[in-house]
Amino acid sequence: MTKKTDRTRKIRWLVLALAAVSLCLGVSAPVHVAEAQEQRYQRRSIFDFFLGRRYLDDGPQAPDVQQPRRQQRKRPPAQKAIVNTRTAPPVRAPVQEEEPAVQKLADARKILIVGDFLASGLGDGLTAAFETSPGVVVEARGNVSSGLVRDDYYDWPEQLPKMIDELKPAMVVVMIGANDRQQMVTDTAKEKFRTDGWFSEYRRRVLSFGKEVTARKIPLLWVGLPAFESDSMTADAVQMNQLYRNQVESIGGEFVDIWDGFVDENGNFIVTGSDVNGQQVRLRTSDGINLTQAGRRKLAFYVEKPARRLLGTQASPDLVRLDSSNLPGLGLPANPVEHTVPISLSDPNLDGGTELLGARPPPVALTRSPRDLLVEQGEMTPAPPGRVDDYRLPVAKAPAEVSVK
Repeated sequence: MTKKTDRTRKIRWLVLALAAVSLCLGVSAPVHVAEAQEQRYQRRSIFDFFLGRRYLDDGPQAPDVQQPRRQQRKRPPAQKAIVNTRTAPPVRAPVQEEEPAVQKLADARKILIVGDFLASGLGDGLTAAFETSPGVVVEARGNVSSGLVRDDYYDWPEQLPKMIDELKPAMVVVMIGANDRQQMVTDTAKEKFRTDGWFSEYRRRVLSFGKEVTARKIPLLWVGLPAFESDSMTADAVQMNQLYRNQVESIGGEFVDIWDGFVDENGNFIVTGSDVNGQQVRLRTSDGINLTQAGRRKLAFYVEKPARRLLGTQASPDLVRLDSSNLPGLGLPANPVEHTVPISLSDPNLDGGTELLGARPPPVALTRSPRDLLVEQGEMTPAPPGRVDDYRLPVAKAPAEVSVK
C-alpha cells in the first residue's frame, strides 16, 4: 500500500515537471521568433501599416556609405571701383534758373499801405500779387504796434499826410485796429474800451483819418479785421468792422470784407484753410493772431481785386509804358486811298455829252435779231456748223476725178 502511494506521487511530480517544462518552451519559443522577425522587418512608410509588412532579405546588407559633400568654392570678393577723387569732376546739383524780376516803370502807379502789424503782412502779400505788374509799385508803411488809440506812441493823423505828399500814391489801403482794444485818453477824460464814450471818440478818429485820403481825391480801401482765436477778440472785431464799414462808406471809401476767408462754414476761427490756389495750408500762426506767409497772400487776394479794378489796365502784367507809344497799331495803309470826286446826275456835260443815257429812242434795225425771231415767230437761227446742236447732215463730197494715162 505504501509502495503504490509512493509511485503515484512520483508519477504526479513527473507529470507536473513535464508540464512545467513544456510551458516554458511554449512561451520562450515565440519570443525568439518574434525577435527574429523584428530583426528582418523594417517599416518604410505609412503604406506598410495598411498594406502589410515588408521584410528584408536575410543576406548581409551593405553598410551605408556616406557620400562626400561637394565643397562650394568661395567667390573672390568683388573689387570696388577705385575713383580718383583728385581727377574726377565733382557732381553738381542742377541749378534752377531764377526768372528775372520784372522791372518797374519809372512812372508806375503807387499803392500806399498804412496800419499796424496786419497791414505789414498785407504789404508782403500785395507785393507778391503785383510782382509781375510793371505799372504798379506797392509801398508798405505799416507800424507794428501802432493804432488810432495810442496817438502818443505813433500819431497816424500827423504821419499820413506826410506820406501822401512824399509818395503821391494812386491809392491808399488802410488796415488798422488790432491794437486798439485798450483805454483811450482824450482831451477831457480816459475812456475805457467798449464804453459808449470810447466808441464815439473812435468813430470820430476813423472818420477824420479816412478824410485825409478822400479829401485829396485818392481812392481809399479800408480792410476789415479777421477772426482771432480768442473769442473776445473775435467779438470785438465784428463790432469794429461794422464801425469801419459805416464810417468809410460815408466819405466815399470802399470797405474790403475778408471775414469769410479766415473762418469755417459755421463762422468759427480756423488755423488751416484754403489758399489762393485752393490747397489746404496753414493760414495763422500758433498765437492765433498773426498770419503765415500763405495767410498774408490770401489776405492780399481780397484787396487785389478792387485794386486792379480801380487801377484798370495800369495793373496789367503786359503793360510796357504808360504813354501813347504803347497803343497797338490800327492796321491802316501807309498811302491814303485816292477817292473819286462825286458827279451830279443833273450835270451830263462833265463827260462831254448833252443828254443822259436813255433820253433818245434806240435806232430802228433793218433786220430782225435772233431774239426777235425767237420771241415773235418762234424761229431759231440755225446752229453754226460743227456745234453740238447742229443736227444737219453733212454734205456729201463729190468723188475726186482720177486721170488714167
